[in-house]
Amino acid sequence: MPFSNSHNALKLRFPAEDEFPDLSGHNNHMARVLTPELYAELRARSTPSGFSLDDCIQTGVDNPGHPYILTVGCVAGDEESYDVFKELFDPIIEDRHGGYKPCDEHKTDLNPDNLQVRGPGRGGGAGPRGGAGRGGGGGLGRSPPLRLQGGDDLDPNYVLSSRVRTGRSIRGFCLPPHCSRGERRAIEKLAVEALSSLDGDLAGRYYALKSMTEAEQQQLIDDHFLFDKPVSPLLLASGMARDWPDARGIWHNDNKTFLVWVNEEDHLRVISMQKGGNMKEVFTRFCHGLTQIETLFKSKDYEFMWNPHLGYILTCPSNLGTGLRAGVHIKLPHLGKHEKFPEVLKRLRLQKRGTGGVDTAAVGGVFDVSNADRLGFSEVELVQMVVDGVKLLIEMEQRLEQGQAIDDLVPAQK
Repeated sequence: MPFSNSHNALKLRFPAEDEFPDLSGHNNHMARVLTPELYAELRARSTPSGFSLDDCIQTGVDNPGHPYILTVGCVAGDEESYDVFKELFDPIIEDRHGGYKPCDEHKTDLNPDNLQVRGPGRGGGAGPRGGAGRGGGGGLGRSPPLRLQGGDDLDPNYVLSSRVRTGRSIRGFCLPPHCSRGERRAIEKLAVEALSSLDGDLAGRYYALKSMTEAEQQQLIDDHFLFDKPVSPLLLASGMARDWPDARGIWHNDNKTFLVWVNEEDHLRVISMQKGGNMKEVFTRFCHGLTQIETLFKSKDYEFMWNPHLGYILTCPSNLGTGLRAGVHIKLPHLGKHEKFPEVLKRLRLQKRGTGGVDTAAVGGVFDVSNADRLGFSEVELVQMVVDGVKLLIEMEQRLEQGQAIDDLVPAQK
């Protein structure tokens, strides 16, 4: 086991009310759910690897809020965390993922041929929950469908770049908040061996952080290829930044359009990206590359953490299910200032960030717009929401450029 549970045993010497954290000034999902009674019920539990309730909640205790988004406030230390502490995680997952119930089943669809487009996007929106299980998904049941092909790219006059990313965890290892140095190094070794077998337009090489100069790291960060240095209080408090930069790195193909981060927030972060608005091409590369990586790991007798309820298991509950974030950097200088912009995004089930990440503001009217959901919708459905929604945002921007109203384009409340 990576860690002993002796510290947790010492805490049990004191009454639960003496150990209960002060959450009076906190604004995260964990603080909404955790009561003194629930804390007393769960605090003596630990997973087989020794991950305790206090380990789960430490990042939410140390970080009471966030200036832009409602944070989750807890992490998993291993695959078993979501079951051992289900009384905590289940209501957090339901709250964070729009009413996703403990009895609900997730669905997976990594077939890019099922991605469709229906014009400018005003008919877009969320698909039905439920449906196909892992590997399933046969279209979205919407009509009339047109295949998203070259002529249907998102307008490059507005869409500067497109990307799709997700995370994967390797079964049998603890997750980054709890893994040992040996585990982390073993994950890196497995990842490098598997990724070195990719060929064709996915062929590339691995770059270990500890072998990079500061200037090389910063250049990759500035180019949006590499994860940032571990300065986030959320990462630091959760334990994910321990031993940095040992056994961390980035693999990318020769074209720098397919990237894999190793041992950051998750064991693997898989990213497909390119300039312009050809989301079909980006998503196709993403699906094919991800499928090949899973096959390579299976050939080494390892599989990704997955179950029918939570989908793919990742460190943060916000990324359960698909773990997918499909996004574009898009120029919306007029719509970005419009009073209805936040409501439009909400109704399209989209979210916005600055192009520098979650903590940054938009510069020059350029936003990072992506899907808000992860769990309960398939990968195809989430990318479809982005494609449809972005087309509508562009139509709105074009109206505003001409001094016209957009009221008739605002999606109906669902």
